Amino acid sequence: MKFRSIVLGCGGYLPERVVGNAELAERLDTTDEWIVQRTGIRQRHVARPGELTSDLAVRAAENALEAAGRRAADIDLVVVATATPDNTFPATAAKVQARLGVPSGVPAFDVQAVCTGFVYALACADNFLRCGQAKRALVIGAETFSRILDWEDRGTCVLFGDGAGAMVIEAVPSDAISYEEDARERGILSTHLHADGKHYNLLYVDGGPSTTGSSGFLRMEGKEVFRHAVARLAEVVDEALAAHGMKASDIDWLVPHQANRRIIDGMGRKLGLAADRVVITIDRHANTSAASVPLALAEAAADGRIKPGQLVLLEAMGGGLTWGAALIRW
Repeated sequence: MKFRSIVLGCGGYLPERVVGNAELAERLDTTDEWIVQRTGIRQRHVARPGELTSDLAVRAAENALEAAGRRAADIDLVVVATATPDNTFPATAAKVQARLGVPSGVPAFDVQAVCTGFVYALACADNFLRCGQAKRALVIGAETFSRILDWEDRGTCVLFGDGAGAMVIEAVPSDAISYEEDARERGILSTHLHADGKHYNLLYVDGGPSTTGSSGFLRMEGKEVFRHAVARLAEVVDEALAAHGMKASDIDWLVPHQANRRIIDGMGRKLGLAADRVVITIDRHANTSAASVPLALAEAAADGRIKPGQLVLLEAMGGGLTWGAALIRW
């Protein structure tokens, strides 16, 4: 029997503390105008001392389970995408599993692909469900990037925030998930993943257990990352559409990684999508890395923008360099 993963529900969580551009301008050589013009960011959420990546992940997961109408006991796979785990090991997913009450013995692991992390994690979970190794998965993107920022580097610290987003997906026989009114199949149609390690040093953290023995700080060649993002994201979007013989005009919603407003606007124009068909949260969330896409998705699902039957395209690019896309019929 063939299976496909359908989306049951999404949820997000943001730390209570909000840091606006004006607050950063008080201690950095920057201004609200400078940040907004170059990035589109007006504020970001920052985890309080002692608030961990797993804390954010658990809250987002609880919200996703509620939206899906499922309990933790119903989950038989947990995948957490994060570049800022609670500890080097064990996996943050294991702590999330225990705290949520997901049954003992259920596989739980982390995926590390930085800002593309959620798309990578979703691809992993989707393949588990497609081949019958799991029935219902909890996929989470969670980050506390504030812990790896050099708060004296205005080129990077203004860009990022903390948060978590989650999705519950379920395996359903492929021949049972088309809509009654047409032949279109629901669920995750496909995922497309890529990496190019030649550009490892364009976006990285200058520390780690095997190098410095410390967590280090985020470092980025912003202009080069921007250039690669524009090209690679365009390619992977074309790849996802071509895999199904679709055109850009078939897309109902673009849910992009929230890294830079200019990149997001450029992708919308390339696809010919009206601005109100692109989900944008960067102004309020900043770049939350692996949490970026699921947070934006959770917001658009909760407020009713995304409706059953609509075609949703997720895309992201991150350090590695990594990039990817997922095409979902809601």
